[in-house]
Amino acid sequence: MIRPFFAAAMAALCLAFALGAGAARADDAALERVLESRTLVVGMSGDQPPMNAVNREGNFMGLDVDLARALANAMRVDLRIEKMPFGELMGALEEGEVDLVISGMAITPERAVDATFVGPYMLSGKSILTRGDVVERFATGDLASQDVKLAALANSTSATFVREAAPNAELVEVDDYASAVAMIQAGEVSGLVADMPTCLLAVMRHPDADLVTLDEPLTVEPLGIAVNAGDAQFAGLVDNYLDAYERTGLLMALRKKWMENSGWIAALP
Repeated sequence: MIRPFFAAAMAALCLAFALGAGAARADDAALERVLESRTLVVGMSGDQPPMNAVNREGNFMGLDVDLARALANAMRVDLRIEKMPFGELMGALEEGEVDLVISGMAITPERAVDATFVGPYMLSGKSILTRGDVVERFATGDLASQDVKLAALANSTSATFVREAAPNAELVEVDDYASAVAMIQAGEVSGLVADMPTCLLAVMRHPDADLVTLDEPLTVEPLGIAVNAGDAQFAGLVDNYLDAYERTGLLMALRKKWMENSGWIAALP
């Protein structure tokens, strides 16, 4: 589906690569590491479909995965994806264990203190995944007075949103979405606060579980690529690539592939 766009994207990226790589400095740790190892190491949770996931064959798939692969191809290096809990990704970036974080991560002022963000490459928003018999409690979007248990991914903007928007709710932080869905089905929590695509996917994957989500997201959040704060030249290079992907239509093709078509769901475990 994206092949017609890719040839045009690569042509534009040749110029972007030349400009960015030519400006690289010896103290630019991540870029130097990538060029020396000929490998781009990208951190992602692997549990955020349609952004990123591991399929039945044990391979990574999703919009983030396609984007990471496109970046590695543009840099003419191999791609290695490091799978880890979402809450550990920023620490891994700071320690140099990964070169980039591409994992449906919202750009926030708090995260921008510790990392440089490139993008956004997509807009998302918070929603609530819940059961049909309790959805009316959340339909108005007013969470301030709700005295319920709400799950959210640990160290995510969803967890922060629950703390701020639903101070009377009990927050249950989870390491993966599958655990939260199981807790909703078992009645252990009233709902999961997550990005709208995640909530919609859960509804599609469990058609007989009486799971529902809101018609409109509660917030609007830009998703970006996190680069170590000290790697200005590397961030500039990635920004050049992302700009070229947007201009050539590659990002739009990826959004349509993963957000508007559901054929890929069958490949999930």
